[in-house]
Amino acid sequence: MWLQLRLYMLLGVMFAIVFGIVSLIARSAGISNLYFYLAFALGMTVLQYMIGPKVIEWTMGIKYVSDKQEPKLHRMVEELAKKAGIPKPRVAISEWHVPNAFAFGRSIKDGRVCVTRGILNVLDEKELKAVLGHELSHIKNRDVTVITLLSVVPMLCWYAAQSFIWSRDRERGNAVFIGIAALVLYFITNLLVLYGSRIREYYADKGSVKLGNDPHELASALYKLVYGSAKASKEELKHVEGCRAFFANDPAHAEADIKELKSIDSDMSGKIDRHELAALRGRNVKLGSGEKLMELFTTHPNMLKRIKHLSHLQAE
Repeated sequence: MWLQLRLYMLLGVMFAIVFGIVSLIARSAGISNLYFYLAFALGMTVLQYMIGPKVIEWTMGIKYVSDKQEPKLHRMVEELAKKAGIPKPRVAISEWHVPNAFAFGRSIKDGRVCVTRGILNVLDEKELKAVLGHELSHIKNRDVTVITLLSVVPMLCWYAAQSFIWSRDRERGNAVFIGIAALVLYFITNLLVLYGSRIREYYADKGSVKLGNDPHELASALYKLVYGSAKASKEELKHVEGCRAFFANDPAHAEADIKELKSIDSDMSGKIDRHELAALRGRNVKLGSGEKLMELFTTHPNMLKRIKHLSHLQAE
């Protein structure tokens, strides 16, 4: 409930900022300019909504597979979809070796879930099912659409800033001031979108547990994804850069994450079992000022904090 409340609070804050921007532009630039900004933002949102899945398919080299080609994968997705009460998403595989999975699509009915060849090679069946539960929870929660809509706000601020800062209309005398204010709001709203993205990861983790997956299986899967990403080549990581916000974990921070997560794996088995996750629940996880600052600019939560959250779900 606290995660939901924070997401609703974020939507409320973003609405207040949009209302302020619209009022400011309406008073300073006239109604015609206001219509232009709103129409442009709406047009970009619709365009992103329509072509987004195709862009992801092209970027990740996605190939949709039938239940005859990947019967186990289809069975897991179908079982989880029934538990979640959503239509079975289309199932796809990307041949990239960076181990990960992600969900995308325009709506619940258009849901799609993709796994990379790398994740199929490193996770066992229970771990893979826990990750798939996480991804199907994204589809059920409609948070991909929410993040897309929230992303329009920074975009609106950016174009407003560009227009007013370089405005030739000096009669008003405050065009540059408005542009700078819009630029500041762009920075703030972009941080809020990133915050919303981190919230949805916690919420999807909880969703996977609600679908019957053990928290320690998801924690172990995330540990293996981090380790696999840390071993990936720079070329592979660069290729998936544009889609990492959709991933179960952020490959770009894998090297930093692995240093923290090794302390949880007390028996050095390469997994996080139920007892190791329970032991983490009693530890006090504190981030340094540098780590806290870095987390503000990321799409995913700090991995140690995230697995600590799973330890509390295990206790529940």
